[in-house]
Amino acid sequence: MSERGALRGLRVLMWVVIAIEVPVYLVWLVQVGYQAGQQLPRGDIARWAPPVLLPPAAVLFCVAAGWVWWGAVVAGTRSPLRERWILASLAFVAVFSVFCGVASVDDPSFSVGLLSATVTALGMTGLFFIPAAASRQLPDVIRRRRTTAAPGEVDPQ
Repeated sequence: MSERGALRGLRVLMWVVIAIEVPVYLVWLVQVGYQAGQQLPRGDIARWAPPVLLPPAAVLFCVAAGWVWWGAVVAGTRSPLRERWILASLAFVAVFSVFCGVASVDDPSFSVGLLSATVTALGMTGLFFIPAAASRQLPDVIRRRRTTAAPGEVDPQ
């Protein structure tokens, strides 16, 4: 298989993963957000906050963090994943996503928490990699990374 075919295959694989993970995650967020919100007292306006606010917040924060990270990768600069605002925004989405998943059931258990964490991790990963998958510079970055790191050596970036 040629290098061009491998790069095309990588991009197709990324989009297939994104096309499966992201919709499942967003639908799941709406469902568990609704169920978690219904645990609040009737008439409380906060009942509608989780299903209405959490999915757009997840998309905004994860894609924005992915966009900033991908820009640094393309530029060859230090990874911005050490920035506090990026870590805080991703932690916010992860914590509230897992919380809503656990709070949405009548009898929370370890398996519910594990399922919530898994769906959250997969969905956030899919959202995070949208900028990289959509970038025209993906093949150039992969070629550059392959040539700068010696075989068996870890790339310092």
